[in-house]
Amino acid sequence: MKKLLAILAATTCITSAQAQEIKEFNIGILGGENAQDRMTSNECYRAAIEKELGVPVKVFTPADYDGVIQGLLGGTLDMAWLGASAYAKIYLTDPKAVTVELTKENLNGTTGYYSIAFARTDSGIKSIEDAKGKKFAFGEPNSTSGYLVPAAELIAQYGPLDKFFSEVKFSGGHEQTIVGVANGDFDAGVSWADGDGNWEDGYSSGAFRKAADAGLVDMNNLTEIWRSKLIPEGPMVVRSALPDDVKAKVTKLTADLWETDPKCAYGVASGDAKDFVPATHDMFLGIVEARKLSGE
Repeated sequence: MKKLLAILAATTCITSAQAQEIKEFNIGILGGENAQDRMTSNECYRAAIEKELGVPVKVFTPADYDGVIQGLLGGTLDMAWLGASAYAKIYLTDPKAVTVELTKENLNGTTGYYSIAFARTDSGIKSIEDAKGKKFAFGEPNSTSGYLVPAAELIAQYGPLDKFFSEVKFSGGHEQTIVGVANGDFDAGVSWADGDGNWEDGYSSGAFRKAADAGLVDMNNLTEIWRSKLIPEGPMVVRSALPDDVKAKVTKLTADLWETDPKCAYGVASGDAKDFVPATHDMFLGIVEARKLSGE
């Protein structure tokens, strides 16, 4: 009987732990634009998740990508939309830290985007070759389209970039690169877009679209000079240790967002998109390997 009671007590403790409700839910938003704009773009999303879960939901906007990465690894953040490279860093550090749930499907049906190099229209720079000997800007080291992919592709084609360009800088994020090139702080740089739609609009979604919508730049004053191969859209991830029902509720709410609140979905997606669709770890194997080879 004592043994039976011990088993029942242990079972009760396990069941109680599994059923324990969360007291709060924290969302991490990657850098790329200023903190206030990130908060504003995601306020409707935060409020919808808060209503669905019935607990306080907070949005955190660290200054750099690593703030979100470390928050997910340390358990202080519960979910985030990541770039593929940021996800790869988390996976390589702790494969069980987060679970891949969704990714963005573009208006043209693809689930990918491009790193796009650009310069001022009046600079005379029409190609990467024209930018040789000029000052070039990447976003930040943990960005897929702002560093990992374009650096790898450009090095493969042109050799060491510190010898090809006169100077290579990290601007701090996509918005900083776009505004920096527009203002003449850099001669050229890279940012990201889905490549669908019109350049003068900043394409359908991406950092150029966000900057254009915010009135930070006139896209007619900028010109595309290079683009990468197609990069897989980054995933929406949730902390693996969360209760299953919490993960399911947040994932379903997000998957349905284009149907239930298109305006809110536009802010989350950084522009127009078709849907948020299921994703798996296997979609990011190439980026994981690239990150591993880069040693970063």
